[in-house]
Amino acid sequence: MPHEELPQESPPGERSGQSQPATPSPGRPRIIALDVLRGFALCEILLANIQLMATGTSAVAVQPMGDWDPWLGLPIFSLLFGIGFALLLDSATRRVPRPRLVLLRRLGALLAIGLVHMLLWPGEILTHYAVVGMLVLLPSTWLPRWAMAALSAALIPTALIFGLGGPLLIAGLFLLGSALVRYGVIERIERSTRVPILLGLLFATGLAAALWAKAGMRAVGATTYLPSMSSLADLLLAGVYVCVVLVLLRTPLRPALRFLFAPLGRMALTNYLTSTLLVLAAGHLLGVPIGQSLTTAYWTAATILTAQWLFCTLWLRHYRQGPIEWLWRWATWTHRPPLSRAKPS
Repeated sequence: MPHEELPQESPPGERSGQSQPATPSPGRPRIIALDVLRGFALCEILLANIQLMATGTSAVAVQPMGDWDPWLGLPIFSLLFGIGFALLLDSATRRVPRPRLVLLRRLGALLAIGLVHMLLWPGEILTHYAVVGMLVLLPSTWLPRWAMAALSAALIPTALIFGLGGPLLIAGLFLLGSALVRYGVIERIERSTRVPILLGLLFATGLAAALWAKAGMRAVGATTYLPSMSSLADLLLAGVYVCVVLVLLRTPLRPALRFLFAPLGRMALTNYLTSTLLVLAAGHLLGVPIGQSLTTAYWTAATILTAQWLFCTLWLRHYRQGPIEWLWRWATWTHRPPLSRAKPS
């Protein structure tokens, strides 16, 4: 979900239950790599889930798009959510006396948004993010960073080995993202080429081994651990995607990647919600056979993403963030943030 771009002015503080002005903050510059990764994951999730949205089914129960796993884009989003949560904690700690109350309001607002979205599509993920964030991510802010990293290292393999997946895997990725911030990795994410190359090769090697083991299990009919191996392969593939994007951002392709994906990533929450509305409108109002034709589903997804990209590009020329992101920030800080880029008179 959206990275916290700090405004130039600070919201009111919460000292002793009374509104007090917080310490002014100069604002944190956006990390372009996170916007690009978020936009990339947003595209993948829509392409994978569009038929599920059109038919109103859950991504867990039905996978009508064959071998393209709709779960694939979620690890990237989960990791980015943990990163954004830790960045917000850092900024809130500097600006208000009770930063965790800010985080709690943010998660509560996300839960409300997700519950409304669930009325349109039961396979939505925001409610899971909010609940896991309240139960795991928020309490983890009292832990030292090494404990957070260790807990992540325990949760992710456990979720994969025992086929638990879902909330447990999301929790592990949340904690991993937060630990990366606290160890300073995200601060240096756009300064290195060697690290993502080495990690990408490591993930690719693991992916090849996982696919080889998966094929062997199918050959001998050993299906007990097949779902776990599939989830592991998907997770490693997501890691390869992330590393490839980070490497490409260190090349002359950076402007093109930023141009294509950053506008979508900066308004990821708005795009995630409106994509459901657009898919339902295309299927039920216009009669587009999204659920019956894979080709039609692809073309519809491409049309929606193109329309969203145009809207985001034009919107961000005049406004600081997307409309839903703006409302989410308002609920987070209980103070209306500036929206227009024009300086107030």
